[in-house]
Amino acid sequence: MKNNFWKKGILTALIFAGTVGFGQIAQGRSKIVQLKGSDTILNASQAMAEKFMVTNKGARIAVTGGGSGVGISSLINKTTDIAMASRNMKAKEYDQAKAQGINIDEIVVGYDGITIIANKSNPIKDIDDKTLGKVFRGEITNWKELGGEDAEIVVLSRDSSSGTHEFFKEHIIREGNANGTQEYGAKTLYMPSNQAIKQEVTNNKNAIGYIGMGYMDDSVEAIKVDGVPATRENVLSKSYPIAREVYWYTTKERDGVVKDLVDFAVSPDGQAIMQAEGFVPVK
Repeated sequence: MKNNFWKKGILTALIFAGTVGFGQIAQGRSKIVQLKGSDTILNASQAMAEKFMVTNKGARIAVTGGGSGVGISSLINKTTDIAMASRNMKAKEYDQAKAQGINIDEIVVGYDGITIIANKSNPIKDIDDKTLGKVFRGEITNWKELGGEDAEIVVLSRDSSSGTHEFFKEHIIREGNANGTQEYGAKTLYMPSNQAIKQEVTNNKNAIGYIGMGYMDDSVEAIKVDGVPATRENVLSKSYPIAREVYWYTTKERDGVVKDLVDFAVSPDGQAIMQAEGFVPVK
């Protein structure tokens, strides 16, 4: 997983072909194509944009994080060309887009497994999904209840703008019930990025959190869920219980650089980049 970019709450990576700066954009050149949204697939989307521009010299692309909700709202508000998302668009968002005259197209660009992580000193290596829900709802608050040390569990979650936050809430906290009302526990600490969660878990022996599998490295310990590790093979076979698709959303009427970039993302070359960034390719 590449980590050589800014690791702050709202990750922003502006990528340009050539050496033309903001104040030196020559009149008549192609517009800057905007991608905004999911922090989970920000690295992969950035890598695809960089590779695309190597063979498309006139293309200029800006890739910006901030969360799936930010990307989707930007698409609806017509301030981005492509929304990156780690959750499905909601029915109300489709309705908002339709009201703006936007005909949405959903493109699956890969598969991800939400990886449960703990400090490397933590003896807990496996947890069932029901117990995991109790931990994140604040119903289990001490590691000794799980067979660990007598210490308060520090629960970490992505913030509410994150598609991973929404997916985890529905599938773990609400146990798969889309109409459920359960929420994260009152003491949950909300973090702005996958990297922020990983950093806190690295430094806090009592913390537990979740990250996209593309962010996993040996600085933290991956906890199995229902006895199944978050691996590419288990995500692809759907045996890992917290697996999901990750998306680009754009308009069905796309053309030019946007169309070509989307086509590249689902091509063998684009999917090879998704795999190199820790995701399971769709092809």
